[in-house]
Amino acid sequence: MEPLPHVRPSQARSSLARRARAHLVGAADAARSEQANRHLANLLALIAGTLNSVGFVAVSVYTSHMTGLTASVADHLVLGAYSVVGVGLLAIGSFVLGAMACAVLFNWGRRRGLRGRYANVLVVEALLVLVFGGAADLLVWRHRTMVFVAVLCFTMGLQNAIITKISQAQIRTTHVTGMVTDIGIELGKLVYRSRRAGLEPVRADLSKLSMLSVLVGLFFVGGLVGAAGYLAIGFPVLLVPAVVLLAVALPPVLADLRRIRS
Repeated sequence: MEPLPHVRPSQARSSLARRARAHLVGAADAARSEQANRHLANLLALIAGTLNSVGFVAVSVYTSHMTGLTASVADHLVLGAYSVVGVGLLAIGSFVLGAMACAVLFNWGRRRGLRGRYANVLVVEALLVLVFGGAADLLVWRHRTMVFVAVLCFTMGLQNAIITKISQAQIRTTHVTGMVTDIGIELGKLVYRSRRAGLEPVRADLSKLSMLSVLVGLFFVGGLVGAAGYLAIGFPVLLVPAVVLLAVALPPVLADLRRIRS
């Protein structure tokens, strides 16, 4: 039996770096695959959890939770807490505007056949988070909470809309209620035992179950990172995810720019 070839640590690191780079470069490209969708969804779920927790710790608003915000507006409207109603309406409106902006940017790129039709939206999100993470602590305006809510909810609207476009509405990275519901459905299929002969058995989609479980787990981890990071260093905790997202989104955009210039 021939001995296995010896792999140096430097070679292993180089191979790992190449694979990571390939995943990053292809994650936001116009040419999609199920694997690329999952890689991008994983990253966006982590970022969504981080932004959502930073929003809550900083301004007591879950900026991706439109169900809760809508219920809050209704409740506080009845209770007469109109300042809370105003914050809720601003949050919902900003989320909607973010989704609208995504649709405009995506369709602008799609009609022009750009590789960056998805990446353009992610670059906007990354730049927003980058500027916000670096400058939010410098804002001393007494109504700065409203600015924070508007920016974070707009960003969440952008992100949820683009992953919806990319996955053809199969994946949402900010909508944990839907993902947990689907996990429950697949677990129900998994434990179901058919006792009727001649009928096709009920089968769980284990691939979908795994994907959704990972997304919820990453959203949770992002929440831990966002809350702990904000308490430790403030809004600059958002700089790292912003830079990572920018690195993922830039390759297709740069490819479009090179093509236009040539």
